[in-house]
Amino acid sequence: MSANPEVLDVNVQPLGQVNPKVAPMTEKDNTFNSTGNDMDEKDYADEHVKSIDGDHHDDFTLDPFKPFDDLPDERSNILTVRAIFVGLCCGALVNASNVYLGLKTGWTFTANLFGAIAGFAVIKFLSRIIPKTFPILGGDFGPRENNICQTAAMASGGLSSVFVSAFPAMYQLELLNTPKADYWKIVSMTAVSGYFGYFFATPMRKFFVVYVARELTLIFPTASATAMTIRSMHQAVTGEAIAKQKMKGLSIAFICALVLRVVSQYAIGILWDWHPMTWVFIWSNYKNQALAIENWGWLIEWTPAFIGSGMLVGLNVSISFLGGSVIAWGIIGPILIAKNKAFGIQLYPDDPKWDGVVAFGSLGLASCNKDYPSPRYWLLWPGVLLMIAVSFTELALQYKVFWFAIKALWRGIGSGIYAAGRAAGKDIAYFKNFEQQAEEDMVQDSAEPHQLVKLWMWLPGLILSIITICVVLGVEFNMPVGMSILSVFLAFFFSFIAIQCTGVTDITPLTAVSKASQIILGGATKSEHWDIKHAQRLNLLGGAMASMGANQSTDLVCDFRTGFLLRTPPNQQWLAQGLGTIVAVFLAPAMFQLFATAYPCIIDINAETCPFGIPSVSAWRATAVAVTDPTFPIPTSSGIFAIIFACFGSAMTLIRHYVWVGEREWIKKYHPNMMCIGLAFVLAQTVYGTAMVIGSGMAYIWAKKNPAHFDIFGYAIAAGLIAGEGIGGVINAIFQIAGISGDVYGTMAGCPGAC
Repeated sequence: MSANPEVLDVNVQPLGQVNPKVAPMTEKDNTFNSTGNDMDEKDYADEHVKSIDGDHHDDFTLDPFKPFDDLPDERSNILTVRAIFVGLCCGALVNASNVYLGLKTGWTFTANLFGAIAGFAVIKFLSRIIPKTFPILGGDFGPRENNICQTAAMASGGLSSVFVSAFPAMYQLELLNTPKADYWKIVSMTAVSGYFGYFFATPMRKFFVVYVARELTLIFPTASATAMTIRSMHQAVTGEAIAKQKMKGLSIAFICALVLRVVSQYAIGILWDWHPMTWVFIWSNYKNQALAIENWGWLIEWTPAFIGSGMLVGLNVSISFLGGSVIAWGIIGPILIAKNKAFGIQLYPDDPKWDGVVAFGSLGLASCNKDYPSPRYWLLWPGVLLMIAVSFTELALQYKVFWFAIKALWRGIGSGIYAAGRAAGKDIAYFKNFEQQAEEDMVQDSAEPHQLVKLWMWLPGLILSIITICVVLGVEFNMPVGMSILSVFLAFFFSFIAIQCTGVTDITPLTAVSKASQIILGGATKSEHWDIKHAQRLNLLGGAMASMGANQSTDLVCDFRTGFLLRTPPNQQWLAQGLGTIVAVFLAPAMFQLFATAYPCIIDINAETCPFGIPSVSAWRATAVAVTDPTFPIPTSSGIFAIIFACFGSAMTLIRHYVWVGEREWIKKYHPNMMCIGLAFVLAQTVYGTAMVIGSGMAYIWAKKNPAHFDIFGYAIAAGLIAGEGIGGVINAIFQIAGISGDVYGTMAGCPGAC
């Protein structure tokens, strides 16, 4: 399960991360799907794939651009009903889970590992109990059909990032009606944006997975690791036994996390949140000191999802995240209060015992102003600007993609002219060399010509999706055609960049994509002198469209990379992706509507407290307000610090890239992850950094003590913990609507203000 933080749209390309020793985090922007992570590049990617499948990795690490040659024989038609159905179910679970997790923390997860392992277990079971003569559900099961199942899961588990960021921000700014009234509007926009990414990703397979893969060192670490996991599970002797163990670990973790999330709402201060400082306040004489620490959110939350996420991302990311929380909510925040630069809100002013309980994490309307800001509003701007600066610095360091894209285009034009000349009976010698690529840079496509997705299959769809984007945005949201075309262009450009960045670093830079789109669209709307509400709506819609397009196209190219290694026919993968996208188009908006109904504070800007942190929402809303507001809505001291902090983040990124090389390369693994530090400034809850350190610490010790055991169970358990809590959150939302939730029948014993 891969983690993807954006800014948040943090996209944790872990529900799919598989690396047993080095697990990445991708910004699913951020969703960090910010969805926005800050990882190493080629060295990280190489290490990531080296550490997977330890018994059989030598051939892969010798040439990571050569498909596997040791796969069992398999029937040619692998696009089966059972593979699609099981894959869609796995993806639906991840999609629903992502909306819950994304609203809480800004993190979303891809479905590659979950779909691969769960799909193997279910379909292998069906292939055994159902006769081969019943072709719909029975028959042999191989790695390529497993890949089809995983592909369907990946596609149906996507498109959730904007429902934990842009759309709630629009409702908070009162730019739309209600989620229920707008459901079909939202579905229509999700459909055109999702299928734009789907059709755009199709030709990108040939370009990024085959044509320039070796030149740009495009390993796609999570996708490659997924392919290796699928291969290992289908090995004749040990594969099935290992797969059963993985699935057992995943299932137990999933059930335990789900039960804990549902049951804990009835005794949240006992089973979920531990408030040591509140206990000290009640039982000792250090009342003022204890309550001061409690007010800044320093407690322990037993969140399985972020313990599992810590297992995936490793110590560097989790410690950086916790370190950012310490800097923001343990140092800077208290200084702001002491210097009267920011202000808190008393939660129990009428209760003498608890009148010292103060909220510093408010982003309500009264707290979002430059004259009387809450600490969270003050810290929001340095966090957002840092993540934007780091994302753009990382993108700038990938400048080679533009040069290689120009070279590839030039070669393609020359090859086409030469071929046309030959067809006309003329040998145009000048263009003959254009069709040649350096032999050491060539990658042999694993697909036969008849297995490729033909031009006539995707080009009309791409053109139609662009036309329908203009129609939908114009008719449903009153967006001028020019702004729609600009949004499409931004989606084209940033999708191209996002795919390349993911291929090298396993980071999908949704933070950079969405924020850059918002900044550019903000400039365009200002030149038109529209009213603020209309400008904000267009800004958020355009940014959402660009983010969805980049997110979807990147996910699908990652699928193509997995299929390339497993020799899966691309045309069958492509159809599985198309079917999966249909599910995502309807499911993600439905899950958002469910949570908005159960917890109205998600879309209410005046809500002072909410069980969801909605950090991505805050970042999108703040950016939209800033780029469309004719005044400067940021506290002066916050703005100055934000600029300094962003410059520091860019400098640290350059140091990691250029200084820690050669003999100093070993220092890279200790270099702080600046993206996670910025995320901690935006996310007022310190509990997630603590939980991630618990998870990564456990994983580190486990892998050291018993690496073979960890290789089998580690990331399967992490995937189960993440998905289990997410689905438990969905059940809690249903209980909330039904009136049987913990705030009705539960106890708040152990929590501040409960006595």
